[in-house]
Amino acid sequence: MHVEHGFGPVWNAESRVLVLGSMPSPKSREMNFYYGHPRNRFWPVMAAIFHDESCLCGSMDPIQATQARKDFALRHRMALWDVLASCDIEGASDASIRNAMPNDFSEMLQQSQICHIFTTGAKAAQLYRRLCVPLLQAHGLDDMPMTRLPSTSPANAGIRMPKLVEEYDHVAQLASGVA
Repeated sequence: MHVEHGFGPVWNAESRVLVLGSMPSPKSREMNFYYGHPRNRFWPVMAAIFHDESCLCGSMDPIQATQARKDFALRHRMALWDVLASCDIEGASDASIRNAMPNDFSEMLQQSQICHIFTTGAKAAQLYRRLCVPLLQAHGLDDMPMTRLPSTSPANAGIRMPKLVEEYDHVAQLASGVA
C-alpha cells in the first residue's frame, strides 16, 4: 500500500536534537502524530529521560494528547520527524518498505540549533544514510552526527525498558546542552 506521511515535523528554532523514525505506523497516521501506538514505548522513554511525565497522556483525548506531546518535545528542545515522506509499506512493517521518498531536513537544520540526529531503529538509520545524507550533503550539511537508537516499537520487545532508557539518555543530554 502506498502511504504519504500525512503530518509535518515538530520543531522550532530552539530545537537541539532531531529524532527520526522511518514512517508513521497505521496507528500514528490515524492519530496524526508520532509514536501513536499505545504499546510503543517512545513516550514512556521520553518521560524517563527528561524526568517529565507530561507526555504520558493515557486519559487525554487524541487532540489533547497530541498537543501535550508537541509541547513536551519543544519544551525539551527536541524535534520530531520521520526519514520518509512516502513509501509503499505493509502495515507497520519496516521490512516491507519499498519505493521510499525521503523528507528533506536541510531547512530545519539551517534554521534551528539541531546538533545531532537520532534514528529510532535500524531501518530508519539505513534509510537515513542511503536517502537523506546525500540531500544534506547537497546543502553543505554533511557533518551532522547521527546515532542509531533501538526501536521503541512493541515489535522490538527483546529490548527491555531500562535498556531503552539507558540508550536514549543521550537524547536528553544533548537536548539540554549537557553533553
